[in-house]
Parts: sequence; structure tokens; C-alpha cells
Amino acid sequence: MINEEHVASNLSSDQGSVPPMSELDRKVTAEFSGYTVRKDLVSKVKGNALVPSYVLEYLLGKYATTTDASSVQAGVERVRAILADNYVHREEANLIQSKIREKGRYQVIDKVQVALNEKLDQYEASFENLGISRVIVDSQTVRNNPKLMVTGIWCMCTLVYAYSGDPKEVPWRLHRLMPVQMSHDDRENYLAMRSRFTAEEWIDLLMQSVGFNPAQFSSRAKMLHLVRMIPFVERNYNLIELGPKGTGKSHIYSEFSPHGMLISGGEVTAAKLFVNNTTGQIGLVGFWDTVAFDEFAGKTKKADRALVDIMKNYMANKSFSRGRNTMQAEASMVFVGNTSHNVPYMLKNTDLFEELPAQYHDPAFLDRIHYYLPGWEFEQIRSEMFTSGYGFVVDYLAEILHNLRNVDYGSAFERYFTLSPSLSTRDKDGVRKTFSGLMKLIYPSGEATMDEMEPLLRCAVEGRKRVKDQLCRIDSTMAEVDFSYTRAGVAEPIVVHTLEENDYPELYWRGRLEDYADDGNALKPEQSSVISAALEKTSDTTVSEIDGSITPIPVQSQTISRPESVASAVQSMTVLQPKLSRIERAAAAAREGRLEFSEDQLGVTYNKLFCAFVAGAHHITLKDPYIRKPYQIRNLTEFLETVLNYTDRGEEAQVHLVTGYTDEQHIDNQIEDLNRVQSVFDQLGITFTYEFSDTGHDRSIVTDTGWIITLGRGLDIFQPYDSDWLNPLTRQQRLRRVKEFSVIYQRIQPKS
Repeated sequence: MINEEHVASNLSSDQGSVPPMSELDRKVTAEFSGYTVRKDLVSKVKGNALVPSYVLEYLLGKYATTTDASSVQAGVERVRAILADNYVHREEANLIQSKIREKGRYQVIDKVQVALNEKLDQYEASFENLGISRVIVDSQTVRNNPKLMVTGIWCMCTLVYAYSGDPKEVPWRLHRLMPVQMSHDDRENYLAMRSRFTAEEWIDLLMQSVGFNPAQFSSRAKMLHLVRMIPFVERNYNLIELGPKGTGKSHIYSEFSPHGMLISGGEVTAAKLFVNNTTGQIGLVGFWDTVAFDEFAGKTKKADRALVDIMKNYMANKSFSRGRNTMQAEASMVFVGNTSHNVPYMLKNTDLFEELPAQYHDPAFLDRIHYYLPGWEFEQIRSEMFTSGYGFVVDYLAEILHNLRNVDYGSAFERYFTLSPSLSTRDKDGVRKTFSGLMKLIYPSGEATMDEMEPLLRCAVEGRKRVKDQLCRIDSTMAEVDFSYTRAGVAEPIVVHTLEENDYPELYWRGRLEDYADDGNALKPEQSSVISAALEKTSDTTVSEIDGSITPIPVQSQTISRPESVASAVQSMTVLQPKLSRIERAAAAAREGRLEFSEDQLGVTYNKLFCAFVAGAHHITLKDPYIRKPYQIRNLTEFLETVLNYTDRGEEAQVHLVTGYTDEQHIDNQIEDLNRVQSVFDQLGITFTYEFSDTGHDRSIVTDTGWIITLGRGLDIFQPYDSDWLNPLTRQQRLRRVKEFSVIYQRIQPKS
């Protein structure tokens, strides 16, 4: 059971902090009275009960839908009491069984699955957590709840204990079974109330309904989150999302709707998914609106070729056959998985589908995907992203979306827009189905203006374009397509690009932009070498800047007039050579030497100190025993920004930190901060790892390009300054004054 003392503690803290209601909160609770819930209450009541969110919101929707603080608190207490008394924890199964026996009847919340016992010609239920089975279920209950026969559903059940004395009979009797889901279609009221909200308000309401604070997301991010919901509102929709860990890819498919099924591990048999040839029992696609495959990515994973073939036919034709009759189904298919590399690396070396198992990395399979959701555009989940505002009870919303699957708005845009004739039938199907899903989510009545429809159409085109462009990489025989559309009355087509196409054009269209260069000011190798030679002749007290770097000078060098030497060297270059990239130019400026800086000096930055030496590196080890306090963590992130700026995004850079523990009181904060740095830079292509050492005192940077930088003060070179975000010193290191410190640069043998 839930620990009552812990619950009471949480309860008292909850009462002292009721979040203020926004205008949207007040509006939605007024228009949808009885169908909304304060979203932060779910985490408050869940405790250690391993039940889906829609189960909890079903209970909160019954007892805590009011906006009155005291009534909400009373409802929360009631739900907690129900969970404490009726939710079955596996470790307490024997205790609950005893309560049923002693009291004669008892209500439980558990996941129930039913199977037919053909020998006795009766249906029998098993209770997942309670650990009992062979509980007789009447035929009418099975007919009313067919999903009981597939993977089971969460129910509130009243069990009766009736021991007959016959050892062959089980004493358990199912007196009442009630699925925790809405039982009626409220579409008419839903559509009527939608007209009282603007599109922006409605999108924010949908975001709050799935638990997110819309203020934390851009318009594009909100739209991509809504795409995750399309499989629940659109029949036979095929969606794939690949991206970094921790972005909530699978959460919505396990927690949002009782009409969705998440298959962990991404592995399933043809019999379980489609049809069991032995029993003739239809599989998951016949019972669920959405079947999602978690952890679908993984090059080493194996898939049954026969399953892949059946899946391809189903995804294309909405039908399947396993040697008998052809069957139809409506379940949407979702494939979610993690990527091992960043986007530029994948674009440079392989393709955006590179993580899929070989059997699925197949153009015939991938061409059936309607939308590729760019998982790398989702931020890793943070606590401030969650809302304390009001949203729909997810089960209410899930039931509305389930019933909207009968509607099709796929051609609604055609009164205003015309797709490019070069698009294939599958391209157009993908665009239309995505557009239809977004319309049903944002404009469920099907009525919208040209300007309201256009962002939805662009989003739909982009997702299918991402699929097709990668298919052209994988299969050279596949013709490229013009993903554009025209507005009614306008001849000029509007071309749609993916975000990564705009970000990395030289990688996205590799082989077709052979003359691409970073910029128009690239130095030639010959120029670089002459300039470097001239700089080597300057005195030990001067520093030079190429691409913002500081070039250390050997102490024994003679002094010459630096500006004239550099200028004459540059002017003497008349032979054109292949251009060096910005990173190559920076690396070419690196020299051995020593630099000393005086107290309160200005103009010193990490870019100037380190860029030439980290430029192009793949492995960097930073040793600094004092990356402990918040300002020291900020120094670390600024160093990582330098690494980010001077390493190739088409490659991957790894930075490993060796530091010391802070005091015991703040060690949790230190680890939390380092983990956050890790997650932020991982999305940017910098793999950051760290370890703690109690014995390390030296401060240094070692790169696999053959440099060791000895840091007199580590990264802690700046004088204290006001860290208010309005202060430009927080963003520009060159404006900060430094402490007295020195840096030594030494060439070592590069790591192979």
C-alpha cells in the first residue's frame, strides 16, 4: 500500500501551493466543466502505483474536476485513498487475497486479461498484479470489452470469495468489471466548444492536455508534438520518430490513451501482431487504434523476414494475410527509437534511417512511412516543461480522437492549394493523411481558412519529404521529387525544405554541392603556412589572432614588425590553392609556447586561448579539480561551446572531464548540473562524460590532435562579475577581467 505518512506529508505541502489559474485555465474549465483536470495532480497522486496516467486521470476526472481548491484537495484525497485501498501492488498480492477472503468481496484496480478455456468452454480471467487466474468471466463482459482477450485492460473489479470445497474450482468470482475509460461519444459538444477558442488557445490546450507547459515550446515544437498524436486520430497512419534519448518519444503511446499499445523492445511475432493461424484470433492491429514499437532502432536487432513482408503489405494496403483469408485492420503503426549519432554525422556518413535493423532499412518498407518525425528537434524532458494548468482528462480526449478516426479531411486543402505533380501516389497519401490528422486535432470541424491551413500543409509536406530524401540516398534508382505546392491563383510554386536541409546544405545534398565552401574568405594552405612562419618570428610578449585564436610564441624568437610581415605575406600570394575550412585554418595557427596574463586584463576568451588546439579534435580530456560550483559549471559549458564551434558537426567530438567532488551538502546539485550539461551538449553532437577523482590536482587539456595545454588556474580565469542575464559580461568573455594566470602549449604524439 502507499505509505500513509508519506501521503500525508505530500498532502500538506500540496495545500500550501495551489498554482494560479491562467486565462486559458479559466476558459477551459468553464467551457468543458467535468472533463478537465489539473495536470500536476497526476504526479501528486501516483505515488508508487504503476498505473498509466489515463487510469489516474479517470479517477481524478470523477472526484477532482472542480476548480475550487478545497474541493480539489478533497478529490485528491479520495483518489489517493482509492489507490491506497484498491490498487494492487505485486508484493502485496497475498494480503489483498486475504482481504477478499475475510471480507467476502473486495474492489481492486488491476490489469485484467481473459482467455478462452476450450476444454471447459468458458472464459477465464487472470489478474496481473493480484496473481490469480482462472476467474470465470461471463460471455457478455467479453463481448462488451473485446480487448480483454488481447493484451488486457485496466479495470476496477469487484471480486467475491466463494469456496465450494471442490479443489478443482477456484474460489474467486468476478462480480463486476468496469474498464477505466469513457463510455460515450461527446463529439457534438466538443466541436461546439472548439469554436469558442482561437487556434493558438486550442493548441495550447492540447499541449496542456498531454501534460506540457505550452509557454516552454515554440510554435514549431508544438506542431511536432501534435504530430505524435496523429496516430490516435487517423486510421492506418505510419509514423517513425528517431532521435536522442530522454525526449519522451514513447511516453504518449503508453500513457495517453487506452486505445494505444506500446510494445517494449520493438520485437513482436506475426501471430501476436496480425493473426494466430492456429486459433484464427486476430492480433493487436485488430484491437488497438495505435500500435507503437518502442526501442525499434538497433542495427544488431533481428526481425523475421515474413513479419516484415506482412507489415509492408499492411502498411500499404491496410490488409494482411497469413495463408488464409485476407483481413482488414485500422491500427496506425508507430516506430520510435534512439539514434547513436547527431544529424550532421548521419548526413555526412550514412542516412537518417541508419539506426534501423537491416530488415527494416529497406526502401520498400520505408517508402510506406507517411511521416518522419525529427526526434532530434525535441528537447530532453525537464521538470519546467510540465504544466500545472488544466487540460482535458486524457481519456475524454482519447475517446474524442478515437471517434474522429471516422472523419477524413485529407483533401480539404485542395480548395486552396495544389501539390506538385511530381509527387508520387505514396508521397501524396503521406501528405494528405498528416494534413487530415492535424486538421482533426486543431480544426476538428474541418473548417479553416487558407492561412490557417497552410502551416499544417507545410508540416505535412516536410515530414514526407524527409522520408523521400533519405530514400533517394539509400536507393539510387529512386527519382528525386519536387516537394512544393502552389496557392490558388498564384503560379509561383512554394518549395518546402526540411530544417536539417537548411542547417546543413553541404551535407544534406552531398555530391551535388561539390563546390560548396564554408565562406568566401578561406585562406589557402600556402598563405596559412607563410602567415604562421611570419608569426613565429614575433616576440614572446605578442599574441596574434587568426579566427579569434591566440598564437603562443617561443621565448627565444626575435622580434620583427608583425603587421607588415603578415600583410606582405598575404599580398604575395598569387597562386590559387584549394580553400581551407574555418576549422583547418584555426588548427593551422596552433604553435607551442607559453602565455602569461596579468591581473584585470581584458579581451581574453576561451576561443582565443583554445580554439587552435581543439580545432578538429575528436577526443578531448579536461582535467580540472574545481568544476563544482555553479559559476565553474558555467565555465565548463563555455569551454564546450568553444569545442562545439571548432569541431566538425559531421564528426563527433568526445569531451571527458576529470574533476573533484564538491562538499557533501551540494554534491547532488553538482551531479545534477553535470548531467544537465551532458544532455544539452549530447543533442548538439558533443558527447560529454565525467568522472570524479580525489587525488587529481593538475589542470590540463589533452587532445587527440597532439596537444597538451597546461592550465595554471584551470578554467577559472575570470574575476567575479554580476551574473544577471542583462549584464553583457554573462555572454561576452572579452568584456570580463581576468585573474593572473599562465598557459603552456606543448606538442605531443597524437593518439592514433
